[in-house]
Amino acid sequence: MTTPAAALVAAPATLRRAGGDPLRQTMEHLGHALPERADATVLLDFLEDDLREGLDALGDVEAHFTDVLDALQPGSLSPMSLLDAGDDYLVLQRLDVLVDVVTRVRRRLSQAAGLMRQTSTT
Repeated sequence: MTTPAAALVAAPATLRRAGGDPLRQTMEHLGHALPERADATVLLDFLEDDLREGLDALGDVEAHFTDVLDALQPGSLSPMSLLDAGDDYLVLQRLDVLVDVVTRVRRRLSQAAGLMRQTSTT
């Protein structure tokens, strides 16, 4: 079963061939709601980068837990497989990345809301 995070990470490559990228389309949709200014364009670029980075890190975390589940299967269950599955420093680094990205996304969404508010009041 494909999880939502895996679908979002995998979908852009699949849909690019068909001419679409859901994340890019979402950024374009947000862009239409923001004023046509350089700072709004830069904000959209940073937000898209942050979302892609976060989804990539989330995919790595999900892969780690899939590996743990695989290590717990009867055919591969052994003390060494458990130690190997539990000793994944990469997943800890990716969790740090996720914490950082979530903070940046929150800040950028707040900035986008402020720009939208400016657009609706002028």
